Amino acid sequence: MDRDRFAETKLIRLRLCLYLLPIAGILPSVWQLQQTPKTSLERRQYRLSQRSLQLTLIWLGLYALLWGGSSVLSDVNGLRLLYVNGLMTSGYFLVCLGWMARIFFQPTPSRRSKDPLVTRSPLR
Repeated sequence: MDRDRFAETKLIRLRLCLYLLPIAGILPSVWQLQQTPKTSLERRQYRLSQRSLQLTLIWLGLYALLWGGSSVLSDVNGLRLLYVNGLMTSGYFLVCLGWMARIFFQPTPSRRSKDPLVTRSPLR
């Protein structure tokens, strides 16, 4: 029984990480936002989907602006904008990977808890 709960916890964490995949995570995030959250776990997935979608759309807008600006400006200034664009894209990927690592490497849940993502208290 406990083994089954740990497998469920890993599956939930994997689903949450799916929302944070750079660029490709926009599709599961939009799908999750179209469902109405009923449980606390679904509300957590809903909030994470919102944050993931916001981060992706901000990155996409800035990427398009910097890329379009670099094609209009002269060679040196265009190269500078492309450099900033590359730094911003690297930052976007690192933020997504950091959030995924934070979710996936949480401590295992306690045996008494019914919520699979509630962790043990450090005071016990």
